[in-house]
Amino acid sequence: MKLIRTTGRGKGEAAKIIAAIENRGPAALDSVLPAVRRIVAGVRRNGDRALLLYEARFDGLAAPAMLRVSPSEMSAAWEALDPALRRALTTAAAQIRAFALRQMPASWNGSSIDGLTTGQLVRPLNAVGCYVPSGRHPLPSTLLMTAIPAQIAGVPRIVVVSPRPACVTLAVAHLLGVSEFYRVGGAQAIAALAYGTESIPRVGKIVGPGNLYVTAAKKLVAFDCAIDMLAGPTEIVVASDLGNPAFIAADLVAQAEHDPEALAVFITTREPLAKSVIAEAKSQSRDNPVARQSLNRSGIAILAADAREARQIANRIAPEHLTVDEAGDLEWVQNAGSVFVGGWSAQPLGDYISGPNHTLPTGGMARVRGGLSVNDFVKMITLQEYAPQAVQALGPQAIQLAQAEGLSAHAESIRTRLQARRSRG
Repeated sequence: MKLIRTTGRGKGEAAKIIAAIENRGPAALDSVLPAVRRIVAGVRRNGDRALLLYEARFDGLAAPAMLRVSPSEMSAAWEALDPALRRALTTAAAQIRAFALRQMPASWNGSSIDGLTTGQLVRPLNAVGCYVPSGRHPLPSTLLMTAIPAQIAGVPRIVVVSPRPACVTLAVAHLLGVSEFYRVGGAQAIAALAYGTESIPRVGKIVGPGNLYVTAAKKLVAFDCAIDMLAGPTEIVVASDLGNPAFIAADLVAQAEHDPEALAVFITTREPLAKSVIAEAKSQSRDNPVARQSLNRSGIAILAADAREARQIANRIAPEHLTVDEAGDLEWVQNAGSVFVGGWSAQPLGDYISGPNHTLPTGGMARVRGGLSVNDFVKMITLQEYAPQAVQALGPQAIQLAQAEGLSAHAESIRTRLQARRSRG
């Protein structure tokens, strides 16, 4: 990790580094877009024939019959797990489900004036696809985090795709009662979900993180199929003047081990703490080559002039994960995917078992949205019902607005009802 100072001789360099982090944007996809465009177009045009060709080439799928995972395979995977792991997965699922239940928006209606009822209807999406990566590490937690909110939202068709799914991922599918699971991954899986093939009917929305190819494919299909967000490398910011150096470093190393491109930032006003965290991170990542590479590449400790500047920097970065010292700090947090309060709130607890979703915005997107939630799986349909007296009260003013926009038929639609009301006395 590198120490930079926002004051003194290093001020200019620090400003450039912080600005670069602030403007990092989503994952750089240009290098893979041509290949992804060919894959997506091939699956869209040729369906299963292209899908199976790519699966055999990239994921080693031996036979078309293996494309869909059977319920018995999922059940056997669950039975094969160590009982302690089954208990842990069951606990995690319960925590995530309880949190999603509290997030669930409600239908409602009310009246602002006599004769007018307005409100909203909450309805689930018809079909969603959950992408579960299976690359460097199996990620059954991603299946928990994507499928459970969809279930709580009431989505009737939940499709899971994962290349070469690990036994534990199949076991989680059984735990959740998933009935539609396909051994497909990469850009070809995204194309299959978005456009449909003979074996995989299309869905209305795709959620879940993936590598550059998956992210690029989601970007390409986004005009034809809704997506949650474009996921980039993992990000962590710890903003602390009071924290334990070993705890802080442990979280930095934990998130850094996801990806050599991960972003790990520590912000403080205390130089001794900054140096201690750097030393701890170096020590703790010694036997973790991915984390060590990530921290050497983009690990930064920022020594801010004061608490106000430290808070401004944290909000400018808008990180996926943010740790702060105490609950009072929540008042200044404006941009973050998920916030962890206090030294005991290890970020990996949020990755697995706290309850809030770990599918979070990266690349600065925390400025405009939060993490995946039940809201990603429902539609808010507004409603309005007028009685004659409400048309009489609001209609003339609506006519004024229609005429100001030059939309005479709009005005006439309202005027027709006003005249009918007058004729009825």
